[in-house]
Amino acid sequence: MLYRIRASIVEDMMQEFFKKLSDGTIQEQKPDGPEIVASMERARLTAPGIIEWSETCYCPTPLAHERETVYDHYLSGIEAEEIPSPPEIPGESFWEYLKKLTPDP
Repeated sequence: MLYRIRASIVEDMMQEFFKKLSDGTIQEQKPDGPEIVASMERARLTAPGIIEWSETCYCPTPLAHERETVYDHYLSGIEAEEIPSPPEIPGESFWEYLKKLTPDP
């Protein structure tokens, strides 16, 4: 099923989150790692400290595994709403926001 998700970011965890998103750690997680990474690449900052994105999930409880393994470590106040098709979500790219927080090597 397809969901539109809204969550608050845990600001002091964003550098670690981006590292795990971009170094393959989350991508390699089975079965949902690639969808988590793709979802965060689509995510948008829609208000200060708030991100929204769409994600496909087949858990009986929306995002149950994703929350347990990833999202609950970096996000809070997660709300999921089932939707019929991918939405157009306005706002700044969350991925680009994360890149800006990461110091150059």
